[in-house]
Amino acid sequence: MGSPRSSGSTRGSRRRRWASLLGATALAVTAGGALAAPAGAASNVNFDTHCIPPAIAGLPPIDGTTTAKITADNTSPAVGDTVTVTYTVVTPAASNPTDLALPADIMTPTGKVTLGGAQTGSVTVTGPKKNDPVPGKGAFPSFSMTGTFTVTTPGAITLSPGDYNIHTSYILELDTPCTVTNPPAPVSETVTAADNPPANTRAISLGSASGSPGAAVAVTGSGFTAGATVTLAGRSASAQTADTATVTADAQGGISGSLVVSDLTTTGVVAYEGGAWSSDLGAGPVAYVVIDDQPVPEGSQKVTTTVRAGTLSMSQAGDAVQLSAVDFGQGGASTGALRTVTVKDFRGGPAGWSLTGKVTDFSGPGAKIDAGKLSWTPACTTKAGSPSICQAGSAGSVGAAGATLASTPDGTATGGEFTTDAQLSLDVPSFTPPGSYAGVLTLTLT
Repeated sequence: MGSPRSSGSTRGSRRRRWASLLGATALAVTAGGALAAPAGAASNVNFDTHCIPPAIAGLPPIDGTTTAKITADNTSPAVGDTVTVTYTVVTPAASNPTDLALPADIMTPTGKVTLGGAQTGSVTVTGPKKNDPVPGKGAFPSFSMTGTFTVTTPGAITLSPGDYNIHTSYILELDTPCTVTNPPAPVSETVTAADNPPANTRAISLGSASGSPGAAVAVTGSGFTAGATVTLAGRSASAQTADTATVTADAQGGISGSLVVSDLTTTGVVAYEGGAWSSDLGAGPVAYVVIDDQPVPEGSQKVTTTVRAGTLSMSQAGDAVQLSAVDFGQGGASTGALRTVTVKDFRGGPAGWSLTGKVTDFSGPGAKIDAGKLSWTPACTTKAGSPSICQAGSAGSVGAAGATLASTPDGTATGGEFTTDAQLSLDVPSFTPPGSYAGVLTLTLT
């Protein structure tokens, strides 16, 4: 009989030690009511929190208080901008419930930031698997989580702490979800979004691309302000010539008129509202050439030729990009390269061009990765002998609102061949469900 009792005692002792170790990864909550804090820019706020320790820890749900802070990298964005938010839990409503110390880097937090005011919804935020060691019975350390959202509505958008979860990887993989008892929690940060000005859709076309000095060229257009006085003018590179005329836009914003062009240096024609040329209120330049057909002196011969204007076009080396894989639970940068895009500008005239891109959300198995998570680092090369010099766009987020990949400026002489590329990086959240995710990157040349 002694041997079985001894064996049972040993098994019970092992179970108790095992339960003690498991309990080390559970969270105990400090009870107490929330202390309401007034809304303010990037202020700490307190809110009641209901946390549920892992069932294996044998601890009942306990209510406590969380102190947290929300910050934004841009508090004055425009509609279409991507804003990065950081949710910092300054004081978690939790502590180590056992005497066993916890090692460093076993905690991975995730959570939500609640949007209110002009734009509602929530932002998923994640944090790295990083923490300082926690002594037995010690308080859990502060931690931060980040995420992004795209501004869709102008006005004041409030940011409040939402639910969060602490995942621990020590002996077992365990979760301790903590929810806001009386949502929403107090406002910690406010961003004020400005409305983007409406896109300039003004456009003009000419009845002919060239003419003799003093010839009238027909000008038609659309997209102007109804009833506005519109100036038609010749351009010599970036300078306006003395050849001008005015027309009035009809109720639909259309214009129709003619411009007498006499200046032999004319390279294009523009149309604009207001007292002077503005790219925001104007259209063009559209290429136009004055052909000097004056008679030559007796005994002379005038020799002429014609250089035909071509088009602005683009081609790409392929239509599929495979980014590198990332690990579930780790996430991070999924990288690759844009297929090379070739731009050919054979129009002549003073107008440059712009190549922009925008991307959809990346859809996958029951989840999506926000379009704002895709960023690029553009590069552009100009073929030798080209009049224009290609300028690469700025590195940064592409997103649904779009960004510039490359461009050339207006100038006295423009045109040429260009190749543009970009290094791509998709910031995949840590616990994105496994599977294949795909988005569509659309390039537009204007």
